Amino acid sequence: MTFPFGVLAQTAPPASVEVLLKKAGLKNQYLSMVVMPAREGKPEFAYQAENIVSPASTLKLLTSFIALDELGPNFRWKTQAYIDAPIQQQVLQGKLYLKGGGDPNLTYDKLSLFLRSLRIQGLRDIQGDIVLDRNYFQPNRPELNASNFDDNPDAYYNVIPDALLIHSNITALTITADQQQVEVKLATPMDKVQVINQIARSNAPCNEWKNSWQAPKAQLDQTGQIQIILKGSFPKNCQTTVYLNLLDRNTYIASVLRALWQELGGSWQGKVIDGAVPPNATLLGQKESETLADTIRIINKFSDNAMARIAFMTMGAESALAKNFADTNQAANAVVRDWFFKHDISAQGLVIENGSGLSRIDRISPMQLAHILRVAANSHWYPEFASSLPIVGIDGSMRNRLKTSKAEAKARIKTGYLKNVMAIAGYVRDQQDRDWIVVALLNTEDMPANKGKAALDEVINWVALGRP
Repeated sequence: MTFPFGVLAQTAPPASVEVLLKKAGLKNQYLSMVVMPAREGKPEFAYQAENIVSPASTLKLLTSFIALDELGPNFRWKTQAYIDAPIQQQVLQGKLYLKGGGDPNLTYDKLSLFLRSLRIQGLRDIQGDIVLDRNYFQPNRPELNASNFDDNPDAYYNVIPDALLIHSNITALTITADQQQVEVKLATPMDKVQVINQIARSNAPCNEWKNSWQAPKAQLDQTGQIQIILKGSFPKNCQTTVYLNLLDRNTYIASVLRALWQELGGSWQGKVIDGAVPPNATLLGQKESETLADTIRIINKFSDNAMARIAFMTMGAESALAKNFADTNQAANAVVRDWFFKHDISAQGLVIENGSGLSRIDRISPMQLAHILRVAANSHWYPEFASSLPIVGIDGSMRNRLKTSKAEAKARIKTGYLKNVMAIAGYVRDQQDRDWIVVALLNTEDMPANKGKAALDEVINWVALGRP
């Protein structure tokens, strides 16, 4: 599917885009882009389209569509519970095993429903340990010893997933301030958590509360109590909820499990440990996730990094190629390259770190990304895939962009942003109701990439107008 397009290669971006790049102080050479008919035909505009550059979160298009194509829209992840001893008079004297199958959206309320199904089967008191089996992905604890991506390791977008990721390891805290005090409440059901509130009041506007926010600290005291220490200041007469990736996975899971199990009227005497389900264990219950088609809507509309990473690793875990690799990410990379080969797309220069685009080393060309979008447009799964993309001026990461323009409601665009990268990729319908694939990747070297937002919006608008 590699099209000959040398005669179509442009020496500059579209004139209206070039004006906005210049106004932002950005060089034309920072931009790589391609525009081609959605379903067939050669590219009609290509500027540095074969440059291998960073895609930021537009890489999620690769992950989500290839996962959809390889696994099918109705694929579901499974979380299972096993026991190694019989339940007698509602008591389990052995261990309870929770086997993760990579569910990307196992929230605490869904976990509570799963635990309720175990209670219905007669389990009330667990006297042994709860064993967490994360072996669906390898390594099974990828977050251990992982280096921080940036200065916000506690942010949700930095969560490193595993096969048993419960509520994305997120602790939610609601902060409310009046004229007298700042009050902090734990919004996640957790046991043995003490919030140490050392936040002062300030006179700042509510929308500037992050300016005085200090990264919280979490620690265990001698009794095993989790202490969350909050400092900094917060504006008077304001309220917000913060979502923090603070705790060690097992510490977090133990706290959530104990709180939920107690709410259900159960008791648990043991602790949480890592392990594997033994061959002779008995399946007690199973919970299935939402479908992959439902999941990629969250991945693409809201650019969810953890879910994208899980979808990527799942391709590796479910593939026959998995037996050839000790690392699930490597197996997923092999699946992607095999898919490229089957669809006659060159994989030269392609680098994928984790499938989410949250990476300093990911590399792809606009032309490669456009070819993926072309395969998707001609696929049986195009309706499911297209419905996952943000609609310009309507929803997702494009809800506030290009409103009242010719592109509003007529383009489905995945965005991407890193400090030195801003990107857009997807489908645009023009005034003649023709559908186009548009990919524009802006890599600005040492300059802030957000200066190029208007220029990328103009790329979309220019195509919607019929490329005047």
